[in-house]
Amino acid sequence: MKTPLFIAFLIGSLFQISAQEGSITIDQDPRIDELVTLYASVNSKADFYQIQVGFGSYQKAQNLKTKVDIDFPGWYSKIEFESPTYRVRLGKFKTKLEAERKYIEVRKKYPDAMLLKPENSSR
Repeated sequence: MKTPLFIAFLIGSLFQISAQEGSITIDQDPRIDELVTLYASVNSKADFYQIQVGFGSYQKAQNLKTKVDIDFPGWYSKIEFESPTYRVRLGKFKTKLEAERKYIEVRKKYPDAMLLKPENSSR
């Protein structure tokens, strides 16, 4: 007697559990896209202190960047080409104090690292 009731309950539950389909419409002010584009443009041209960890061939730079990303997870890092070599750079530090503190930390792992001042600044 308990088994048929359990099966009936189970079947009834299955009919109540059904996936719901729907759609979401987001009405967004078109100026938001303009602001995001403007922010990205300004941020890409902003002056930052960076730490150059090393340089060399493209393969050497890729290997070094992989190590840097492991040693300093969550930090911004990139490879830049400046003829004739590829350079591995770390961080986007807005203040000299922050950059110098991070530089001390990086030099423990990479003694040849160099602190780079912003290009368009006399800080």
